[in-house]
Amino acid sequence: MTNRLLAALAALFLAAPSLAAPRSADVIIRHATVVDVAGARTVSGQAIVVRGGDIVAVGADATVARRWRAARSIDAGARYVIPGLWDMHVHFGGGPELIAENEALLPLYLAHGITTIRDCAGDLPEQVLAWRDAIAAGALQGPTLLTSGPKIEGLKPVWKGTLETGSTADVDAALAKLKALNVDFVKITDSTLDPQLFLYAVARAKAVGLRTSGHIPMALTVAQAADAGLSSIEHIDYAYKAGAAAEAAVAADFAAGRIDRAEANRRLDASFSPAQADAAYRRFARQGIAVTPTMNGSRIIAWLDSEDHSQDPYLAYIGPRLRQTYAWRIERAAKDDAAAVAARHARFDRAAAVLPMLQKAGVPIMAGTDAGFLNSFNYPGIGLHDELSLFVRRGLTPAQALASATHTGPAWFGRLDRYGAVARGKAADLVILDANPLADIAATRAIHLVMHKGEVHDRAALDAMLAATRARVAAWAE
Repeated sequence: MTNRLLAALAALFLAAPSLAAPRSADVIIRHATVVDVAGARTVSGQAIVVRGGDIVAVGADATVARRWRAARSIDAGARYVIPGLWDMHVHFGGGPELIAENEALLPLYLAHGITTIRDCAGDLPEQVLAWRDAIAAGALQGPTLLTSGPKIEGLKPVWKGTLETGSTADVDAALAKLKALNVDFVKITDSTLDPQLFLYAVARAKAVGLRTSGHIPMALTVAQAADAGLSSIEHIDYAYKAGAAAEAAVAADFAAGRIDRAEANRRLDASFSPAQADAAYRRFARQGIAVTPTMNGSRIIAWLDSEDHSQDPYLAYIGPRLRQTYAWRIERAAKDDAAAVAARHARFDRAAAVLPMLQKAGVPIMAGTDAGFLNSFNYPGIGLHDELSLFVRRGLTPAQALASATHTGPAWFGRLDRYGAVARGKAADLVILDANPLADIAATRAIHLVMHKGEVHDRAALDAMLAATRARVAAWAE
């Protein structure tokens, strides 16, 4: 046999997957049913191989098991594997004295399968930025944290933890500071910010390469904010406003001081048009603007008159001083008479009705809770599952709801190369569920195991996270 033939046979031997020596990895998940979120389907009999923080192989179980050896093997037992969940609207705050109670919320996200959160500004921006970096370095337990840092506002705003701006020069300086802080996006709110400065801030942020989200001033139309370059609309109420035929006239009258906010909302409600809404939403879809509905928090506030949360088991995970921040919304809701309560319910129902319209028009919907300080009984962690259940009750399919919490967030950040699917080359952020979330979205609550950046948290570890937070809260309460 010639040397050339021997060399050819050796090369063939080394190239044949069935004959090559198994490659090494850290974890292999066997006998898994992979949920293909983008395709809204499941693929059974799969194995998933993880090395470090990366998925390095996914495929038919028997084939993958022959090709790979791992230090740890996990039998999924045909359970369902989804990408890690993303909560795209959370808050931390309440003042420096609440730093520890806010930090204690971080493990609650992981314990509920949430591997990434988007912090939409509070009054502890420097602390949140420090947590972001500590989590990324592995020095603090919690989900991957993406943050806006301090929000952009007007002068003497209602909200604390802001960069106050009263001129274009102020906005430019604020954006320069945010760039220096290496924030992940920009949050802009409207308690005192001049409407034209709002548009300027959105446009300038886009010009310097920063995504924006925000609360749109009543004196502007949603289309004006979208045309300026707004990247995401926070809260479904603003999307609802875009469906009012009188929106432009209302904005002009409000800007001129001819009407107050209550009258503005009355006129918007009276002129809502499904045709107008559909046209607006299709325009948003073409512009790539996402909507974060944050519906569960609004629903809780709307029904505080009939739902008693004082004995919620989840209060055991919320620090006593954080719970005190709930009081202002509770007290405000308690002042409403029967007519005001009925109006609250109707207002929520009207806004919620546009959710399937947004989906049909092709607007990216991002699941986010608005959980954190101030937002009464809207709990970090479990709140995302409540939000997804509400999405389905209000017209989305389980597959669409699941995509809103696994795919749309990474897409908004331009990170679908690393997140949003169970596939080779993606980050090893995974959740193993006992049931199929495409059949029933409640399955996202039945968590068997969470993997974050390749680190495995089995059910015992997740329960230990919950127990540790509960113990810290109990000690603070004493």
